[in-house]
Order: sequence, then C-alpha cells, then structure tokens
Amino acid sequence: MTQPSPYKSTGGLLRIARAFGYSLQGLGAAWRHEAAFRQETALAVILIPLGLWLGDTALERLLLAGAPVAVLVVELLNSAIEALADAISTDRHPLLGRAKDIGSAAVLLTLLLAGAAWASVLAPRWWPS
Repeated sequence: MTQPSPYKSTGGLLRIARAFGYSLQGLGAAWRHEAAFRQETALAVILIPLGLWLGDTALERLLLAGAPVAVLVVELLNSAIEALADAISTDRHPLLGRAKDIGSAAVLLTLLLAGAAWASVLAPRWWPS
C-alpha cells in the first residue's frame, strides 16, 4: 500500500480557504500568461451580462451566460495542459504536441458549442419559422 501524499491536506475550513487561494492564483497565472484566456475573458465580460439580459427564461439565461463560462473553463484546462507539457520539455515531442493539439481542439469545440447555444436561443427571435 502506498503512503498518502504529503501534498494533500486533511480537510476542514482551512483547506477550503487554501483551495480558494490556489484557485485565485490559477486565475491570475492564466490572466498573466495566456493571451487566449485574456481575450476570452474580455468576450465573457460582454456576453455574460448580455446573455442574462437577452434570456427570456432561466434556461435561456443559463445557456447564454453559461456558454462563455464553459469556454473559460476549457481554456483553463488547456492552458494547464500546455504549461505541464512545457514543464516536461520544450523540445518537439509527438506526444506533447498531441496533448497540446487535443487541448486546443477541446477549446474549439467549446467555442462552437457556445456559438450554437447563442444561435439556438437568439436565431428564432430574428428568423421565426
């Protein structure tokens, strides 16, 4: 049986406070080091309030405001994969390149999904059937 990791905490309110602090550090690192995250955040700052305003129902507001949040979540995961790959090696390696490409594909699919969510909610208002 393996020993427990010395890097894992035991729990409690202090763990929650520390986890929140680590999350803020992660957001700050993404903001400082990832241009795509900054661009997508700027778009989210516009789209989230707009989605809350344009949505007629709670579900529409959730779709419109949640779509840009989903893009940010996947971008954070992609950035983490890229940072980890670069920490392993900055040399060209097919598996590291594949990991980065797959992360990028996840962002692309999330962007397409976000666009589809917006189109599915708003298009019927402009082009009724």
